[in-house]
Amino acid sequence: MNEPLPRPLIGWPLFAVPDAEGRLDWPGLEAGVRQAIRVILSTRPGEQLMRPEFGAGLDRLLHAPNNLSTRRQIRDWTMSALSRWERRILLDRVDVLEVPGRPSELRVEIAYRLARSGAADAVAVTVRLEEG
Repeated sequence: MNEPLPRPLIGWPLFAVPDAEGRLDWPGLEAGVRQAIRVILSTRPGEQLMRPEFGAGLDRLLHAPNNLSTRRQIRDWTMSALSRWERRILLDRVDVLEVPGRPSELRVEIAYRLARSGAADAVAVTVRLEEG
């Protein structure tokens, strides 16, 4: 009669739910930083409660032309947002590159080092300039 209750799909606050062995699955530092970078780049300012300036706002460049000016703007906004919101990294470089055969997409490559250990890592994301 003492059947375990089904695990909720989501809880409030958004705490991790233990697995069958009772362990919590938290990402390590490297994975957590990569996730945070993606969140910063995909969030538009004003989207998060209590932090209205959080995010890079790259979606504001939707329908912008794929030219040097747009690529420079993406690089500058990316560097500014990561420097402000992700203090666990030291940026080495941010490159914004054209995607061959896809004129409506740009590839943002971010090379960084973890501030704590100096370990080098990189993340790449694709930014769409047109809805598709």
